[in-house]
Amino acid sequence: MPESLEAQIKTFVTRLEDLIRRGHQIRAALAKDSSNPSAIVAARAWHEECGVAINQLSGGSKAHWLARAFSEAFLMRSANGSASEGAAPEEIVQRLLDVLAQAVAALSRNDGGPVIIASEDVPPRRFEFVHNPELRQVLEQAYTDGRHAMEQGEFELALRTSCGILEAIVTDALEHKGSSELAASGAPEGKIADWSFDARLAVAEKAGLIRGGCARLPAVARAYRDHGDNGNSVTISERDARVAGQVLHVIMRDLNPGR
Repeated sequence: MPESLEAQIKTFVTRLEDLIRRGHQIRAALAKDSSNPSAIVAARAWHEECGVAINQLSGGSKAHWLARAFSEAFLMRSANGSASEGAAPEEIVQRLLDVLAQAVAALSRNDGGPVIIASEDVPPRRFEFVHNPELRQVLEQAYTDGRHAMEQGEFELALRTSCGILEAIVTDALEHKGSSELAASGAPEGKIADWSFDARLAVAEKAGLIRGGCARLPAVARAYRDHGDNGNSVTISERDARVAGQVLHVIMRDLNPGR
């Protein structure tokens, strides 16, 4: 039986904490003697273990923020801010410790926004919980396209795709809930198809279909339908796109607790 997400997170946190503990020991040894052969060998082996862990946490994507932070830890910044090879061994260890600490912090958040996106750990059928069978294949393709867009640095497309999937699965859940129950949760009048994106999220939360994960959605994500309308141009940052994707994963878990 596949490990639950909670079990995966606990395992990764323990693994990262062990790497952090050993990293502090290696840094102390290098501080005493940066040319110590045994300390240098231990540092290189530790670098490799850190790289394996970060690669798994970033889903093998070099565009992921953790993967980039790991690579940048080995670079030395010049006076003008440009990067060049050759940071000191002790400094590299400290930078990697900082990256590991960021990973632990991300995994330990209680808002459902972990950094694990390893594709080999994700079941191929992510949308079986969707009640409308005709939507499932469409959502699968959109999900794949959104991930590719993120990896290629196409942040606006990635954000729009995540938000579109989010709206589709929430709408599906609302329609299955039934109008009478939704009305009791303060639903607006009219068809669900006529509600705003924000209204659908709000009603879904009040009806108990989802929890509070959507509170993290940036303003540009909530207004994703309006991008490009009437010449309305917005700049989507990598963080905006990443957070939208994280929120999508949170809501997918809310709608499918057994996932």
